[in-house]
Amino acid sequence: MDFSIIVDSIDIYLEGLWTTVWLVGLALIIGLSVAIPLAIARNSENWLLKGPSWAFIYFFRGTPLLVQLYLIYYGMDQFVPVKDTLWENAWFCALVAFVLNTAAYTSEIIRGAINGLPKGEVEAAVAYGMSRFQTYRRIILPSALRRALPAYSNEVIFMLHGSAVAGIITILDLTGAARLVNSRYYAPFESFLTAGLFYMGLTFIILWVFKAAEKRFLAYLRPLS
Repeated sequence: MDFSIIVDSIDIYLEGLWTTVWLVGLALIIGLSVAIPLAIARNSENWLLKGPSWAFIYFFRGTPLLVQLYLIYYGMDQFVPVKDTLWENAWFCALVAFVLNTAAYTSEIIRGAINGLPKGEVEAAVAYGMSRFQTYRRIILPSALRRALPAYSNEVIFMLHGSAVAGIITILDLTGAARLVNSRYYAPFESFLTAGLFYMGLTFIILWVFKAAEKRFLAYLRPLS
């Protein structure tokens, strides 16, 4: 094993690391903002809201992320003109695919957290005379989002690992950096092991952040000693 090639190529890995971080981070932020109204619609008794949200979630949870990325990156130009638009950019197609995918999974996490809320919290809000909108804004969503933290941390990690498919459409993320280094030096073990270590480091950081968030926002659920 010759890890000197990794030292010589560290700038490529750092560029890939930055691409992975901002691409996944932006996808998670946008995806979460889409997932919240999607989860509310999925819980609605109105089928005009429930039906489309159910179909969206079913499709994006039922198909692989790689297939979704191919459909958006290679298939979009069959339906709309993409020349001189953002759809020409591989990073934009990857971002759209990641947003749609994580929104579907996150909406189910939030929906489950909403359905798992104690009925007393909602009944208390109704007793105070809050409207449905006020109940969601002040009681249901804040409590559900806190309770969803442990499950959502898994989705963030899965999204990080799933982002490795971005390298297939020429994006220089961590996996793309490993493929580039391997193509230059024909050292697959060193190249991909280094990428794996970067992913592992990011995973530990995510776990630490969520553990700290759980300790702060879920402290009221811990039993009193």
